Amino acid sequence: MLMRVSAADALKPAIRYWLCRGRALPGVVARFGRAAIFMSVEWKFVDTNVLVYLFDADAPEKRTRAQELLRRERDCIVFSIQVLGEFYVTVTRKFAESVSLETAARAIDAFSRFRVQPVHPETVNAAIRRSRLMRLSYWDSLIVEAALSAGAGVLFTEDLQHGQRIDDLQIVNPFRDGD
Repeated sequence: MLMRVSAADALKPAIRYWLCRGRALPGVVARFGRAAIFMSVEWKFVDTNVLVYLFDADAPEKRTRAQELLRRERDCIVFSIQVLGEFYVTVTRKFAESVSLETAARAIDAFSRFRVQPVHPETVNAAIRRSRLMRLSYWDSLIVEAALSAGAGVLFTEDLQHGQRIDDLQIVNPFRDGD
């Protein structure tokens, strides 16, 4: 039995891809009901600390902010493999009351539904160069390079200076007071 799919439903994944790539749709204006999509959205890279705060019972305000951020930006979030690995190690080994291995694995599965940027040898080499040039830790440099490779315009982290620009990447600390 064949299912009929409307043109609008068939285009939704492509439209989300193009919008999140920060590009206009080439010659296409998608209409959903009475609404038309004209805006452009950019990828937003999320660092490990945002995910960790989702499970940190000792930081309820940061936990709430992390939840709100992921809900608000859910259509254009990107992580890297490094972020997922760091998350797993942190929540299962570094909390006063560690998250169970099963819960952490389920969280990784859930996070993997977002876009996950692979880390290639070229990304590692670029991170080494950036680490030397900017005097950042290698791990912070790898996050920056993964975000740039993903085409992200924003990096949500508390590990770098809020408001700093690194190439085309804006650093935003989502836990900063007053924001």
